Amino acid sequence: MPLVDALARVQQIQATLTRFQPTTSATASASAFNSVLATTTVEGSASALGASTTPSAIAGSTAGANGVSGSDIVDAAKKYIGVPYVFGGEDATGMDCSGLVQRVLADLGIDAPRVVSTQQNLGVAVSSLADAQPGDLIVTHNADHIVIYAGNNQIIHAPYAGRDVSLQKNYLTDADIKTIRRVTVEPTAVATSTAAASATADLIAAAQMSLFSGSTS
Repeated sequence: MPLVDALARVQQIQATLTRFQPTTSATASASAFNSVLATTTVEGSASALGASTTPSAIAGSTAGANGVSGSDIVDAAKKYIGVPYVFGGEDATGMDCSGLVQRVLADLGIDAPRVVSTQQNLGVAVSSLADAQPGDLIVTHNADHIVIYAGNNQIIHAPYAGRDVSLQKNYLTDADIKTIRRVTVEPTAVATSTAAASATADLIAAAQMSLFSGSTS
């Protein structure tokens, strides 16, 4: 393939990449293309073609789109320690388990549903307690209770009538848990970024093949 055709192919691929512009992986991939072009000689050879240009993985990021981290969630929850349990409550005068979660997330600018049965669908699933991180939400079987994992095998929750919001040792095991949710990662963002990473990897490979063809024509 003539060099001019190869360069045109790369420009076409770069235009395609702009559809993934919101993700950092796509931006990084576009930069990689520019780097390849910058090292391409008039004959169409490129010393950078042998380098790895696979976009870095972004799944598993610990901060959401609004910049909230797990430690932010724990710190926000600690402000309510000592608030009495009140069934249906959701503010500093009294709150139940799901009211605490909703209030804490609202304080951080995260919109969350009111009850455990719908809070159990927030964020993305975490496989087990061994993988839990501070700020993760732990939902018990039958979705009848929700707690905030505080790290170091501790939880923050509003237990039941007669008790206050408290920080205590985690008493739950994987056998007691229905799901663990990480709300600092947004499912749609992860899916879109993962798709972008896969697509850009294919496009980079196509561009490299085009440039190699150009160097031998």
